[in-house]
Amino acid sequence: MIEKIMTSKSNGVSFAEDESLVRELYQSLIESWNKNNAAGFADLFAVNGNAIGFDGSQMNGRAEIHSQLNSIFVNHKVASYVTIIREIRFLSPGIAVLRAVAGMVPPGSSDIMPDRNAIQTLIVEKQQGAYRISLFQNTPAAFHGRDELRDQLSKELREKLHSPK
Repeated sequence: MIEKIMTSKSNGVSFAEDESLVRELYQSLIESWNKNNAAGFADLFAVNGNAIGFDGSQMNGRAEIHSQLNSIFVNHKVASYVTIIREIRFLSPGIAVLRAVAGMVPPGSSDIMPDRNAIQTLIVEKQQGAYRISLFQNTPAAFHGRDELRDQLSKELREKLHSPK
C-alpha cells in the first residue's frame, strides 16, 4: 500500500509544509530508535511529552524517556522499525495526529516479526515554531481472531522493507 497523507485545510490555507514537518519528525523518531539513540529520540518530545511502549510501559517527560531508553539501548540492540504512515491529520493549526503501522526487524534478520507488528500514534504540537511530540503510543497489532488482517499488515510491511529506498 502506498503511504497516505491526508491534506487538511483551514480557511483555505494548506498545511502541506506542516505535514512535511510532521512526517520528518516521525521519521527522525524512527531513525533515532533504529540507531539506538536515546538522546535523539527523547529530544524530539516536548519537555512534558509522553511515550507509551509496546508493552504498555509509560515514560513521562523528556528526561524519563531518555533515561529509560538509554538503559535499554546500553544493554542490547533492539529490533529496527519499518513503518508506513497511514494518515497525518490536523486537529487545529499547530496540532496534528499521525497514524502509522510498524513492523520490527530483529538484529541480524532480514524479515519482520509479525507478532511484533504495531499501530503507532503520534500527537504533535507546534511549540516556539517547531513541532514536538506530545504523545507517542505504540500498540500491538494483535488482531485477535482476525488472522487475515495480521497477514495483510505483515505483507505490506515486508513489501516496504524490501522495496528500493
